Amino acid sequence: MLVVNPVSGNVDKSDLVDAATNFAGKENLNLVIYNTSGASDIENIKVLYKTYNPERIVVAGGDGTIKMVAEAMENHDVIIGILPAGSANGLAVDLNLPSTIEENLEIAFHNDYMEIDMISINGKKSIHLSDLGVNAEMIKNYESSSIRGKWGYFLQTFSTLIDLDDPFTATITGDFETIECMARMIVIANSQKYGTGVSINPNGVMDDGKFELVILKNLDLVVLGKIISGNMPIDSEDVEIISIEKAIVKTNVPVSFQIDGEYCGTETKLDIKILPKQMKVAVPKLNSEVI
Repeated sequence: MLVVNPVSGNVDKSDLVDAATNFAGKENLNLVIYNTSGASDIENIKVLYKTYNPERIVVAGGDGTIKMVAEAMENHDVIIGILPAGSANGLAVDLNLPSTIEENLEIAFHNDYMEIDMISINGKKSIHLSDLGVNAEMIKNYESSSIRGKWGYFLQTFSTLIDLDDPFTATITGDFETIECMARMIVIANSQKYGTGVSINPNGVMDDGKFELVILKNLDLVVLGKIISGNMPIDSEDVEIISIEKAIVKTNVPVSFQIDGEYCGTETKLDIKILPKQMKVAVPKLNSEVI
């Protein structure tokens, strides 16, 4: 089954769909194609799965589309293949997926898989990176902008930094010493990199049964420049990273929040826990153990 998000990344998917259809034909596979509409997609995918019982679902879209398919398939044993085609392709970046359609088709249809964790945040699921603060505010601005893609993200990053709100106060509790601090951004990370390729969590492993809280206490242009250049200042007072299985984060004011590249409004409390081995995802052979 091929699930296509026609609007993700503001990119025409017709060539991608044609390539997947031709690939399936050469492999003598029946391919059922579903185009998302934003209305009842999870329910529709469940119905199609029950009707055709596919052994694999290939997703042509970004992180949000992958997460939606994973939620639809949470009670089923199915492998999810990825054809990166969204505004945010962070999971594809972390899985080291190649850049060409042909290579990704081989991986999505054929190769090994790994079982990755997901994170529950206030009952909602995250497969990649979610956060409170500056980045979520940037995503809110990006969603209302007419400029898409990486250039749109770049422009909104700097316009958001110019109009920064005051830092918020965070209280973080769990099976560790309580943390109270001022912060610009708190990342709930199951992996290492945003879709732009920026590494925010060098310690991230997607199948280790833990997630990281990356607390950015300062996010001036110097710190931002280090992060963008791949020199995450993990040993500085500006950044604190803890690796845990669950936590509660409370803020003194409502703070912008996003899950896997989708803005979710503002929050003052996040109840977070790891969900081990929730999703089977196709990966390049060098990235996985032999199953």
